[in-house]
Amino acid sequence: MLERTGVPTIEQIEQVFPSGERLAKGPVAIIECYQNIPCNPCYTACNRNAIKEFEDINDLPEINHDNCTGCGLCIANCPGLAIMVVDATYSKDEALIKIPYEFIPLPKEGQIVKGLDRKGQYVCDVKVVKVLSSKTLDRTPIVSIAVPREYMKVVRNFGM
Repeated sequence: MLERTGVPTIEQIEQVFPSGERLAKGPVAIIECYQNIPCNPCYTACNRNAIKEFEDINDLPEINHDNCTGCGLCIANCPGLAIMVVDATYSKDEALIKIPYEFIPLPKEGQIVKGLDRKGQYVCDVKVVKVLSSKTLDRTPIVSIAVPREYMKVVRNFGM
C-alpha cells in the first residue's frame, strides 16, 4: 500500500509505535520512516542516544523508546516530516500529539481543528494546545494537538 498510495498500513504503523507500557510512561517520539533513503538528521538531533547511530546513511532509523524523553528535537529536524511525539499521559481522555506543520497560516492555541488520518480524511475534532514556531527559517513549526485517546494512533495531521 505504501508504495502505491504513500500511506502506511495499520501493520506498519503498529510496528513503529511503542508498547502500551512505554506510552504510559510519558512522551515518546514515533518515527514513521518506511523507506531507505540517505537521511540521518533525526540521529544527529537526538542528544539522548534514543536514535541508534546509522551503520549506513540509507538505513531506516531505529529508536530506543526507553531512552526517548519525547523532547521533540528530532521532529523539526526531519526533512520528511516523519516524526511525531505522542504523550498518552496528557489527560484521562486525551493524548497530546506534537507534529510538524508546514502550512500557513499557523493555527492559534485553543483553536478547534479537524483531526485527519494519514490519508487526509477527517477523523475527529482536535484542539490546538501549543504552536512552536522558530524564528529561524530552517526549522519546521511544531503544533501540539489534544486528540481523544482512542484516536492517538489514527490522527496524524489536521486541517483548519
